Amino acid sequence: MSTPTPPQPETPQERPAPATATWQLWILTVWHPALGMAVDPVAILALDTAEGADPAQHTLWVPLVYDEANPWRERLAEGISPERIARWEAEAGACQIAPAAVPEGAVDLRHAAELLLDVLLGEVIPALPPRTGA
Repeated sequence: MSTPTPPQPETPQERPAPATATWQLWILTVWHPALGMAVDPVAILALDTAEGADPAQHTLWVPLVYDEANPWRERLAEGISPERIARWEAEAGACQIAPAAVPEGAVDLRHAAELLLDVLLGEVIPALPPRTGA
């Protein structure tokens, strides 16, 4: 009697490449009082524009900025559409949205957003001055 051989994990060459061409990452920022402009990142919005993408979006919030992120929570609660994103890009004010490149090595949409959030947490946010009153 022989023992069945467990299935071997796929090699990287056998895994299908992620469809990064349809992925969009956006950095959501709010007003930074010490700098006087909307450069304080509060979230990453990740969208997959491919037809039938599942799930089509992820939102990752920067830790410890719950109150500051409320304007974006309210906006996102209304729904996300290409028209709304275009409107948000054109708006000037306390809430801004900026496109970001998909990080190399991302295996899926959520992972791409997590990699970008890691960059914000490790490099961008520490470089910002403290918020007034924080």
